[in-house]
Amino acid sequence: MTTQELASALGVSLRTITRDLNWLRDAGLPVTAHRGRLGGVTMLPGSRLDLTRLTPVERDHLSLTGLDEKQRAELNASVESQRALSKIAATQPRRVHELLPLTDVVHVDNRPWRQARASGTTPASLIGAVRRGRRLRIEYDSPRESCPRDLVVDPYGLFAKAGTWYLVADCARVPRMYRLERLTTWKEVDQPRRIRESQTLSTVAAALVAQWEHNHAIEVSATIDQTQIERAQRIFGLQLVRDDHEESPIGHKVTIRFQRLEDVRALLPFGSAITVHGPTEARAHLRDLATNLAHHYAPSPTS
Repeated sequence: MTTQELASALGVSLRTITRDLNWLRDAGLPVTAHRGRLGGVTMLPGSRLDLTRLTPVERDHLSLTGLDEKQRAELNASVESQRALSKIAATQPRRVHELLPLTDVVHVDNRPWRQARASGTTPASLIGAVRRGRRLRIEYDSPRESCPRDLVVDPYGLFAKAGTWYLVADCARVPRMYRLERLTTWKEVDQPRRIRESQTLSTVAAALVAQWEHNHAIEVSATIDQTQIERAQRIFGLQLVRDDHEESPIGHKVTIRFQRLEDVRALLPFGSAITVHGPTEARAHLRDLATNLAHHYAPSPTS
């Protein structure tokens, strides 16, 4: 058939027919097109249309394992991903008495509870630059700095962790994770990235996570009331280690690891449900924080 005949039969434009023919060829279908008076669009004899064939873009998007629907949308990848998944589902017709498909009974949402709306750089705006393998000049607003820093980094890629997006990159050959919501501006540098040999996004991200979870500067020993131990475990995760040999009817003996002394303020919401035994500087810091809080809410002399 000619492209004009196809366009008329399907009620679309010639441009759409040309685009779809290119899409079919990219998917590996045996479609050929020849120009000229005797030309037209043909399929190889004996072949038939296989709607389950994936385009290169769809195959690429299937590799985004672990991302939920919202995170795929944040990458502008939801359309291709859904199309690829629907093709896979089409090859698995359900028969009577079979188990229900996992997609019908399992839904994934990687976002933490009560997560605030993210601002700053979006994953979709940055993914193109990262895929081109260029260096980046970024302005990063770190909470530990008084003003944003201007940095040149060599990106490995984007990393989604607990509902938060990070840029994983080397800065002066040192691996770092940068929260996208704190990345205020960025631009490509006209130089290829210079990542360390034999390192990949997955290896660097895993090493950074392990470093963050296990490195600490201070260990706090404490007793937590029975009614609050599960809440503490949810909040502190691997930072909290229970001493199962030191349990008592009133509470659990625990060790909580913090990266900085200032971080022990995370214990304040537990009030008197937690008793810190040591070290001395942790008890003193909590006492100072609690005293300042009491003064802040003390009745004014004129009230």
